[in-house]
Amino acid sequence: MQASLSHPWRHRALIRILAWREISGRYRGSLLGSLWSLLTPLLMLGVFTLVFGVIAPTRWPGAEAQGIGMFALRLLAGMVVHGLLAEVLSRAPTLVTGQPNYVTKVVFPLETLGWVSLLAGLFHAAMALLVLVALNGLLGTGLSWSLLALPLVLLPFAVLLLGLAWLVAALGVYLRDLAQLIGPLVMVTMFLGPVFYPREAMPAAAQPWLAVNPITIPVEQLRRVLFAAQWPQWDVVAQYSLVAVAVYLFGLWAFTKLKKGFADVL
Repeated sequence: MQASLSHPWRHRALIRILAWREISGRYRGSLLGSLWSLLTPLLMLGVFTLVFGVIAPTRWPGAEAQGIGMFALRLLAGMVVHGLLAEVLSRAPTLVTGQPNYVTKVVFPLETLGWVSLLAGLFHAAMALLVLVALNGLLGTGLSWSLLALPLVLLPFAVLLLGLAWLVAALGVYLRDLAQLIGPLVMVTMFLGPVFYPREAMPAAAQPWLAVNPITIPVEQLRRVLFAAQWPQWDVVAQYSLVAVAVYLFGLWAFTKLKKGFADVL
């Protein structure tokens, strides 16, 4: 386990190369190339504004006073966080099975695959956040010093996602049906999370259960930092961080134990 915990530093060059190959490969051959990482959030913002602000207005406290644009920015903030979860977890079941040569033919540090998936997702999330911060500065509530806390809000979320990715990737080698199950589960986290509505809009009895959703705390704290110009609730972030570290360690432990049988299964 000690060797597994130190693997990001020992294999940092490999992780960097594979992550960049993953990011650049997505846009290889396209006309606009990596500009799509900036254009996609703008397209999402336009769609959200049209659908949820004009065609089918969503109930949000104070939405009428703030306007459609502000509502769309809040919606985009939730989608950025959920998009990171969706990208990492949707690929997790085939993270190992999709690379059989790394398992059966060469000696390869398989734990790095989780880091590669996370870093690729973080790159696209960072581009979307850059667009979101710029638009909020120009058209929304403006810029504030609380933006400096953005990394502290998202870091525990990234740690938790990495642990979940390792756990799902390891189980996905033995349970191939997991790849079919993850998609609906990812969708559930979006509709049962504070993406399209705040926690206060849910029935009072259901609000505590919303905290079980892994995106709830990051979305709420991100909106607090971005749109309310307030520092995060440090006690909430600390509690979430403890859970994230526990998930990270458990996911790494499970992956380390289960990877001994990957070659036999594949």
